Order: sequence, then structure tokens, then C-alpha cells
Amino acid sequence: MDQNELFDRVKKVTGRVLNIDPKEIKPSDSFIFDLGAESMQSVELVMAFEAEFNIDMDQDQALAAQTIESAVSVIGHYV
Repeated sequence: MDQNELFDRVKKVTGRVLNIDPKEIKPSDSFIFDLGAESMQSVELVMAFEAEFNIDMDQDQALAAQTIESAVSVIGHYV
């Protein structure tokens, strides 16, 4: 899977979980500071990424991803 497809799918999932238009999400956006994710939503995001990509991520590593860009990087190691 190429980076553009990965990024688009991460934006789609993030938009769905956080009720944000995926077109408004940028790679540098912070889940918490820019997109307004709360702690419970962070856990929901990890579960949604695992379901979307059919992967099982290390929870600590996944929750440490603070931006869209870092989430793409972490997920990229699994797909």
C-alpha cells in the first residue's frame, strides 16, 4: 500500500471517529490539539485503525502517535 492510500484511509477513519470532514485533516494535525480528540476517542481511533487495516497494533506505540503523520508511520509498519 502506498503512502497516499494509507494517508487517505487514516484521514477517513479519523474523520469518522471524530466527526470531522476528512478533507480538512492535514498530515501535521495533532489528534488532541488540532482535531480535539479526547482520551476515550484516542482509544476508539486505535481500534478503528486496527479494524480498517486488519492489524493488531501495540497499544502503547499506537497511543504515542500524536499526529496524523505519526499514525500513518506507525500503521505503515503493520501493513
